[in-house]
Amino acid sequence: MGRWICCLCSRVADSLMLLLVLALSCNPSTAATASPSAPHTKPSYSFGRTFLGLDKCNACIGTSICKKFFKEEIRFDTWLSSHLKLPPSYLLSYSGNYTDDAKSWRLVDITRLTSKYRHDRADKRICTSLLKTKTCSLEHALRRTQRFQKWLRAKRLTPDLVQGLPSPMLRCPSQRLLDRIVRRYAEVPDAGSIYMDHLTDRDKLRLLYTLSVNSHPILLQIFPDVEGWPFPRYLGSCGRLVVSASTRPLRDFYNAAPEVAADLALQLLAVLRSMGTNDLNYFFYFTHVDAGTFGVFSNGHLFIRDASTLGIIDKEEGSQLIDGQQEYKDIFSCLTVDCQSAFVSCNSIREKHSLVMVCQELLPKLLKGKFLQPVQEKIDSFLQHCADGLADDQGINEAVAELAEILKPLRSCDSRFAYRYPDCKYSDKY
Repeated sequence: MGRWICCLCSRVADSLMLLLVLALSCNPSTAATASPSAPHTKPSYSFGRTFLGLDKCNACIGTSICKKFFKEEIRFDTWLSSHLKLPPSYLLSYSGNYTDDAKSWRLVDITRLTSKYRHDRADKRICTSLLKTKTCSLEHALRRTQRFQKWLRAKRLTPDLVQGLPSPMLRCPSQRLLDRIVRRYAEVPDAGSIYMDHLTDRDKLRLLYTLSVNSHPILLQIFPDVEGWPFPRYLGSCGRLVVSASTRPLRDFYNAAPEVAADLALQLLAVLRSMGTNDLNYFFYFTHVDAGTFGVFSNGHLFIRDASTLGIIDKEEGSQLIDGQQEYKDIFSCLTVDCQSAFVSCNSIREKHSLVMVCQELLPKLLKGKFLQPVQEKIDSFLQHCADGLADDQGINEAVAELAEILKPLRSCDSRFAYRYPDCKYSDKY
């Protein structure tokens, strides 16, 4: 009798267990809750081609860093929510974090070539002017243009291929500069030759598009920071987004302590000096400066944050494009600027052009009311003289040296200036 009861109890237990298993299998949510071994789904960004601008390629910058975005090795950490939502697409720039090993992260700037509004307007202009439609394949439309057909046939990037493009960098192009662009173009794996044989049709369209909209990423590629140029490091691009090392805009330092302001002003003068005098004999000049043109790294080092308004004159070769050729206009001339905009003649740019502009727009905001008299009076007097254009016989080196002598005793040597500390404790050079 006892053996029969035990057998019956065993069968009842087996039946109950079977019913429980069947019930769990019919209700996935219950099973997931009950089972401790159920896999935990990792939240991720819902990256879309539209947000990155990949749906516009090859009317885009490139794809060299897309894998980093999709592997979440580039993250918009300041915008994270429980669902890792992406930031708004209408912003011009974003702060992010970048990693190579998923352990150490560093700050990066993620920027668009121009605002979403201007991009959208340019895309519509391409379709309506070239194909007479409201929407179209941008690549198909741009491939049909006379300029791009010339690019396809060309073996080398020559001045006639960039004539009329709005980038200040290309207003006075030399063959030496154009060769440097092709040789150092970082969106292709086989860079190194001045000839365009290693560029596919797709690569040529991306390069032409970037030069037509904003040459900032090209400048970062051809004048890298590792060679001592005052630009942030170019890390790559994906669609219409560029990723580079992070800097804080100069505007964030307008209320800085006097010794910090003096240090940044001295660095600014040094950058301007290097723009006119460097080993490669290129003369850099600004067509516009504002509070976001320059930036400061976390170690206190100042760099050119936005290179989109930089022009370049080759002091070694000069310009191979005569002023009359600059007036050539086509769809690539008008993607983000007014087609009626007049070009500045290469011959009208003077050596102290950028210094005068900086004295007018930036240095007064950085140095105003920071120091005791009579030092402040000397600084204000110089800035006014500089903003008025300086004396005709005073060169940029003399002017820079004059202000530098006033500012040097005003800066300090401590860990806030990590780019020159502790070297500054042992040498006046720093």
